[in-house]
Amino acid sequence: MISSSNFRCLLLYFISGQLNLYYIRAAWPSSNSSKIQLLGLFDNVFNRSASSESSVHIRAMFKSAVLLSQQYNIKIEEQFIEWQSAETTGNVIDALSKTCQALSYSNIVGIIGPALSREAHLVADFGRTIGIPVISYSVTDPDLSNRNVHRNFYRTVPSDNSAALAIAKLFFRFNWTSCILIHQNDAFGTGGAKIINEVFINNNLIVEQLIIFDILTLRIRGDLKSYLINSPTRIVILWAQSIYINSILENAIQYDLLAPQFTWILSSSISLKNFNSTLYEQLIGLFSIEPVTASVVNVPINTTLLNAAYQIWQQYEPETFPGSTNVNFYALFAFDATWALIKALEKVCSTIKNNSYSCSSFIGSSFCFHRRFVHSDLLLNALCRADFLGVSGPIKFNFNVTDRTIGSYYYLQNVQPSSNGLNFVPVLEYSDTTDWKTFKQTNVFIWPGNLLEPPTGRAILKGVTLRIGVIESIPFTIVTNIIDEFGQSTTKLTGYVPDLIAILADKIGFIPNIQLAPSNQTYSGLIQAVVNGYYDIVIGDITITATRRKLVAFSNAIFDNSLRILMRKTPDVTVELLSFLKPFSRNLWLLVLGACIYAGLLICVIERKDNRIFQNRSIFSQITLSIWYSFGNIVGYGVDFHVNTAAGRLLTTGLYMLSLILLATYTANLASDLTLSKSKDIISGINDIKNGKIPFNRIGIRTGTAGEDYYLREISVGNRGYYPLKSLKEMYDSLLAGTIDASFMDIAAAEYITNNIYCNLTLTGDDFDKGDYGIVTPKEWLYSKDLDVNILLLRESGQLDALRQKWFQKRNCPSLDETSIAMQIDSMGGLFLIFTLISFLSLLLFIWSKRFIIKNNLFNLLRRKKFILTKKKKKKMIKHSRRKSIIPSSTVVQF
Repeated sequence: MISSSNFRCLLLYFISGQLNLYYIRAAWPSSNSSKIQLLGLFDNVFNRSASSESSVHIRAMFKSAVLLSQQYNIKIEEQFIEWQSAETTGNVIDALSKTCQALSYSNIVGIIGPALSREAHLVADFGRTIGIPVISYSVTDPDLSNRNVHRNFYRTVPSDNSAALAIAKLFFRFNWTSCILIHQNDAFGTGGAKIINEVFINNNLIVEQLIIFDILTLRIRGDLKSYLINSPTRIVILWAQSIYINSILENAIQYDLLAPQFTWILSSSISLKNFNSTLYEQLIGLFSIEPVTASVVNVPINTTLLNAAYQIWQQYEPETFPGSTNVNFYALFAFDATWALIKALEKVCSTIKNNSYSCSSFIGSSFCFHRRFVHSDLLLNALCRADFLGVSGPIKFNFNVTDRTIGSYYYLQNVQPSSNGLNFVPVLEYSDTTDWKTFKQTNVFIWPGNLLEPPTGRAILKGVTLRIGVIESIPFTIVTNIIDEFGQSTTKLTGYVPDLIAILADKIGFIPNIQLAPSNQTYSGLIQAVVNGYYDIVIGDITITATRRKLVAFSNAIFDNSLRILMRKTPDVTVELLSFLKPFSRNLWLLVLGACIYAGLLICVIERKDNRIFQNRSIFSQITLSIWYSFGNIVGYGVDFHVNTAAGRLLTTGLYMLSLILLATYTANLASDLTLSKSKDIISGINDIKNGKIPFNRIGIRTGTAGEDYYLREISVGNRGYYPLKSLKEMYDSLLAGTIDASFMDIAAAEYITNNIYCNLTLTGDDFDKGDYGIVTPKEWLYSKDLDVNILLLRESGQLDALRQKWFQKRNCPSLDETSIAMQIDSMGGLFLIFTLISFLSLLLFIWSKRFIIKNNLFNLLRRKKFILTKKKKKKMIKHSRRKSIIPSSTVVQF
């Protein structure tokens, strides 16, 4: 028979064995004598015989913190603090069971751990039930941050609230806008996914797809390849524990979902030694983002505590100590969690005196759920006020959240090749006060595909074959049949669209498969062809409209567009010689003439006696001069003399005012009349069509076009009473034959047609229904962003403008621009006729005034001619007489 004492010893031994499943290779001091104990909960990889490296480090630093308190002679009621430890496997009930067992047989005043978020929820609730604090070193679930819900919970590791913000800032750094998020289906995975999604939404980032990894079946729920390939983003965030990351990456490698197509960001680094070396090219460029201690980002830490803890670790378990630079960061968080609890206990117990209950007292039975820690409030308040420099950085809590309020640090590691294989290399460091910056020992990133430039983060068209539908529409797409040297007929496509496709293919790297749509295809039919998957995209003069957007998507604009009215030219045969008189009515002209004469007469009366210019003149001359003065001032010309009297000056002021208003009004009305006279079309713009100046059955509309949509929406309100047209050729023929009087056409093609091909067609009125041409793509097309960005680059670089000038600046028809702008002889013929008449009268007046001088000059001219003729006659007679006889020189008469 076994005695009761021996049975009790065996039971305790059994329980101790259950709680301490780690294989201890060194002799740590026993922890069975003190009444003040801390419980450490540590994770162990399922179905493995030995602890993981992380768990070994965490447990060693936990024990080192307890032993260090003994070295510093920290006692509670004259007793040193000791520890109990238990190993959990991820099963929440198992974790609760082992915690309950420890509390039933030991005086546990606080719990360090657990390691997993799904365990922490239950253990934290249990701690609240019995009144002891639970401080975790690795639980990051943001749902545990609420102090009102989890009053007894604390943690020294930064929560996923900080991690999500750091990831968002990382996306800003590399200009990424979206991602796919894969997460495990437990508190850690779902909590992390939830807060990342919330932070992304608040920062205008997008989580395109949430994918679940089932930790029970160890499989992705759904088709991972389909999820990733059909997503517009190429950034993948994997939020899972390291034990699951390998399995997920192996699945991704199987379907070629790593480099160079996708950039993966892991929540934890992993060992890459388990992967075959032939797969290294796909693993290069992986990233991990993990919490680190303050020393990594050059923030002070308590080196005294750290060195003392390392000495204790090396003293009792030297074979597991990896060196001071290789200790797992979570182990340092575990030390600070333990040290915070020790310091809080010391503070509380030092203040409890003359109390009926001791510092470590519990009330209730020994069964764990029936026990209550007496001084729970004092201990929790002391922890909330904790503020010290720990081995992981500043440690500080408050009464609002369970997270440490300062000291959130991360680094981004990058998988890079080296002489000994692949390694995670830190490339960026993050602090909640300084944002991301280059890691002090790193110079270069290696991106997926061994590239040195960061990826765009979106699905790209490079290497993708596209079926591109085009439709004949001069000059956007010009179809020419060419006979080659073998007599074979081939179709050659030229124009704005083929040139644009060539530029985009060269810039982006896609493979174009251009397919010409049938000649009877409508634009609505092209849209439907994209919907049905007959074409991947369609490029042409296709206007972006709301109706079409219900079926398909459009790229950024490749061409600015609007509609114009196309009509036959109507020759201007009306000649109005007196059109320049139209600005004023006949009565107004007579009034102006009367005012001119009236003012002239007044000037004559006022100035004739006081103005020298009027002296010694007849009354008729004085009146004429006065009227001249009045006329000159009215037309703004002025005259060559001035008035001398005040009354004359006042009257001149009135003439100036009259001149100012009359000239301005005449000029404005003349310009308006000449402008209106330029167009002799039956309508002047779209408003005339809306007002019914052309019968609706005389308006030709091409079916299935944006013009038809506009007509039905803005003019006929759904009534299809227009003349339907099936093609551009039919529209031109109908206009020239007089079947229709007007039609709608896109401005770019219309200008090209009227300037180069159909010279007897013209555009009327201003443009209307302004819009854009865009490339037709399927809805939610993977490559929309890549296409849009490259189109914007073409626009910003001026290449789209150069294409437009190349194909739309041609002109083969006679230019009518000057005719439509300048005034013609017909418009001013009457004015020049009057000027000719005035000049003729002026000439007659001049001749009349010089009649006596002209008469005298004519008389003198006649006498001179008579004298010259007489002289020539005498010379002739002298020559004749010399032939008969010699005449003495003295007889020669000289003149």
